Amino acid sequence: MSGKLRLAEGEAARTACARAVLRAGVDEETGEVLSRAVLAQRVGWCADLVAGMVAALIGAHWNSVDVQVLASGVDAGGRRLPSNAWMALRRLGWTATTPDGVRVNDRIVRMVLEQAGRVLRSVKWRAEVAAGVLSSWPADPRQRTPAEWDQVRASIPGGEHLPSSVIKGRTRQAAAFAKANGRLPVDVFELEGVPRIGRMLLLAACDRQQAIIERSDTDPGRALLRLQLPTRPDPQTYRDWTWVACRITLPPTVPAAAVLHLPTLRVTDGTVRADLAYTHPVPKAARTGHTVAVGVDWGLNTLLSAGALRLGKDGRITALGAGGQFRAPGVLAKQHRLRRHSERLHAKADQYARLLGGRPDEHVSAKHEVLAGEIRHVSARRANLNDALAWAAARWTVDQAIAARATVIYLEDLRSLEAKGMGHSLNTRLSQQVRGKISDRMRHLAAEHGIAVVTVPARNTSKHCPQCLTPLQHRKAPDKPTVAGWKWAICPDQSCRWQGDRDHGAWRRIAARGLTHQAKTAIDKTSGQMAIRTVVDTLEASAVITPSTTTTGSRRDRSKTGPTRHRTSRPAPRRRRAPSPTRPHGRAGKRPEGHAPTDRKLPRAAHRHQGVNTISTPTTTGHRPRGAALGAGFHLHAHATPPRWETIPETPSDSGSLS
Repeated sequence: MSGKLRLAEGEAARTACARAVLRAGVDEETGEVLSRAVLAQRVGWCADLVAGMVAALIGAHWNSVDVQVLASGVDAGGRRLPSNAWMALRRLGWTATTPDGVRVNDRIVRMVLEQAGRVLRSVKWRAEVAAGVLSSWPADPRQRTPAEWDQVRASIPGGEHLPSSVIKGRTRQAAAFAKANGRLPVDVFELEGVPRIGRMLLLAACDRQQAIIERSDTDPGRALLRLQLPTRPDPQTYRDWTWVACRITLPPTVPAAAVLHLPTLRVTDGTVRADLAYTHPVPKAARTGHTVAVGVDWGLNTLLSAGALRLGKDGRITALGAGGQFRAPGVLAKQHRLRRHSERLHAKADQYARLLGGRPDEHVSAKHEVLAGEIRHVSARRANLNDALAWAAARWTVDQAIAARATVIYLEDLRSLEAKGMGHSLNTRLSQQVRGKISDRMRHLAAEHGIAVVTVPARNTSKHCPQCLTPLQHRKAPDKPTVAGWKWAICPDQSCRWQGDRDHGAWRRIAARGLTHQAKTAIDKTSGQMAIRTVVDTLEASAVITPSTTTTGSRRDRSKTGPTRHRTSRPAPRRRRAPSPTRPHGRAGKRPEGHAPTDRKLPRAAHRHQGVNTISTPTTTGHRPRGAALGAGFHLHAHATPPRWETIPETPSDSGSLS
């Protein structure tokens, strides 16, 4: 860490991560400039040593007894284990062994213990879920009864709030193991096996004897990282380790006053990439006391629908604007094309694997290797596309909250959503949504502005009217009130008669439910995420939106009360009331009528009074843009469509438009 972070009143420390690239380095002992390839090679040698030692340590303690001892938080003498994983493992006496003939310093061993300790600590939750599923194994693994659901949730710590999809996933995994082996697995360690160890260097577990990072005094956008790296893949003595200085260009997202931490180094495609952690002060997000909130509803074609509500001092809830939608049809279509392409490639690869059958065949093996490389390439494209979509959707949502001056974002909780009963194609599209990534990015961006992100139960958010809680009637479109559908919602209550887009009604219900259930917001101790887990009927009864009287009262009654007034066909009067004089033969004389050129004959459809909706008569000779070529204004074959406004009772208020 470089420096200390000081917090003012109303601020909180926020730790984030930014990605950087180490493009070159300097060997401080010899003064040699290390290129990108040489630097990646030396970092890779160190990462290989660490990964091998981590795999050996995890393999020795990959059992339920050792994991339970580590998760208990106390050692054999009853003392509390430290929070740092490497210190906890040393307290328990778990040590890492180095390969024969290899010499590493104590800080390398710290990185090994830290990485192994994190892996062993993370498996504790999976072990509890698997143990609860195996101890309450249902009669039919494909369909649990309500009593069996209550039993399995009671056998898992915190199972009452666990999404059912997690329990079903573990059940399918255990059922597949039982089908292959003829028995159920003993625990998660038999079910999963030893995990694969990544090639990385956790420099955060080291001190100044192994790695140092300092920010430049002259340029706050640069930092200097110094670390010890081996000069050979199997260092024999301490002389085979030398100090290497690497300059890092910080991303613009890192504030100038942020405190830098030692990064995690990875070697990817011959390049050393650094996951640089930093801490900076941000406004503290409040759990309660919100008066302006943004509600967010998930959709399929319309990925997000959001809008703002205001809670008045009298307890009434009003809408601020008509809301907006985040649509990404092009990105989603690309995503589905890549998914189908990946499925075809996997089917071909499986066929080649069956043809091989353990027999050596160079021709088929070469084809299988080519398909494996193509599968990795398509998977990387899908991951990059999902990541870009998640950042764009999260940025759009946080911008809506900033524009409305909201202090909280209420997000529909769809962790327990199960894609079933909607057809093969639609089920797959629902299961491929990147809701988890969008939620994480949304929390990350909202924390910079002190905006809280709270998940809200999704029960009946699209079923009931946001103004009177009456069950809605869903129709295909607003101009088809008798055709059954799901897109357009109409309230059957004659005293309400609210109607609007189904998703717009859902975000209103989500935001209203969040505002009335603020006191029920719970904060997870481990992750710090806020959530409203239950819906109280008495609070739900007050989660109704009052139509704004100021905006509805200001609307002018446009009902027809008499004959339509005759309007001239000319949009504006002529410049002259009298006919223009004849154009003289020379350059001198009076200016002719109007401002259109008169020395050339214009097409009849392209005169200077052409309106915005004017289009020319179709021709059989093809596209002939004569009007635009002669400077007559609009293109002959183009027209401007009048604006279409959403017919929702609420109109934008002083907070600004959200669409």
